[in-house]
Amino acid sequence: MSTITELPETTLLRFATAGSVDDGKSTLVGRLLHDSKSVLTDQLEAVQRVSADRGQDAPDLALLTDGLRAEREQGITIDVAYRYFATPRRRFILADTPGHVQYTRNMVTGASTAELTVILVDARNGVVEQTRRHAAIAALLRVPHVVLAVNKMDLVEYKESVFAAIAEEFTAYASELGVPEITAIPISALAGDNVVDPSAHMDWYGGPTFLEHLESVPVAHDLSHCHARLPVQYVIRPQSAEHPDYRGYAGQIAAGTFRVGEAVTVLPSGRATRISAIDLLGKPVRTAWTTQSVTLLLEDDIDISRGDLIVPSKDAPATTQDIEATVCHVADQPLTVGHRVLLKHGTRTVKAIVKDIPSRLTLDDLSLHPHPGQLVANDIGRVKIRTAEPLPVDSYADSRRTGSFILIDPADGTTLTAGMVGESFAAPEPVKDGTDDDGWDF
Repeated sequence: MSTITELPETTLLRFATAGSVDDGKSTLVGRLLHDSKSVLTDQLEAVQRVSADRGQDAPDLALLTDGLRAEREQGITIDVAYRYFATPRRRFILADTPGHVQYTRNMVTGASTAELTVILVDARNGVVEQTRRHAAIAALLRVPHVVLAVNKMDLVEYKESVFAAIAEEFTAYASELGVPEITAIPISALAGDNVVDPSAHMDWYGGPTFLEHLESVPVAHDLSHCHARLPVQYVIRPQSAEHPDYRGYAGQIAAGTFRVGEAVTVLPSGRATRISAIDLLGKPVRTAWTTQSVTLLLEDDIDISRGDLIVPSKDAPATTQDIEATVCHVADQPLTVGHRVLLKHGTRTVKAIVKDIPSRLTLDDLSLHPHPGQLVANDIGRVKIRTAEPLPVDSYADSRRTGSFILIDPADGTTLTAGMVGESFAAPEPVKDGTDDDGWDF
């Protein structure tokens, strides 16, 4: 059986975890890996040995995930760590992100490509300030699925009323932010309740376990509704005796589907042509879709180079030199008005200047600080940018791939800022009347 036909049977889910300090996030991830039999024998033996040296009766599963020495010493997660594991039903890439407020940028990094975010809450403390921050970041990044994992249910005697109150409060808040799907699951990571195996202590809960939900949540691979986009990575011209006239445009499809015979436009030049052939893994195919790395051959000889964008002619984005976006500043040096930067969008990098910083968002209460003049590390705010060349950008709400960009320091190549084009939060459901200014769009 070919790899292409196997993919729909074992789909890939990218998900990120977030939670306040001591909510048990590392223990949850460790329990998930342990109980799903995704831990190597030598890893488990090392954890058992360290746990025994500390005088612990049972292995501390948090040690499976907190790999840095500073993380182990402090008992907190500091950096984003990516874990890869699989079950018979699905493959997973887990971004384990820190909970401290000063690591907001780390959560943005981990959740930027996630299709699901897990927000952990200590059942004893309920929804706290950091919980609301994490929900706001998930909403800003438009993560399609959010799981509220109410942990340490064993410490509140597995009471349904405690879980129900936390789930209701969080769901109301996240829904107001426009989070499209919220699933609440009561768990005890330490005891293993409802992580991989159903809990014998919570017979009042009839929903899926944590792993069952991860295995069954829909993964957005039906991309017929997406805007098709192919950022050109490389122009292939063998000029060999076997292929004297071959000219192909290679790249990974960022969104949507391309078909042979389809009318396409190359941006930013605006030249139009048709797809004459599509090569995938060295073989011709009639159709190609998102995440596949392909080579498109076109009917006309057009000047195309790395950084250009191939799109369907009937669904081409407008090109612009003026971009307004929500950004998260990730560098230690501030981003200021007048800052000259490089803007990387897809495979294209252009010179740009920060024309204005209209506001900075306070994640504690979602209030706005107007015209702060600069953004410092972990700040989230609105910026207006002028680019030296026109760029074909989508709204981040329409495409998380072609609606995002990064700002780079031209002096040393440091990544300064991650940006999302267009409005900040999604409109909550039902959509409010246009005259009701709820303050989300800034």
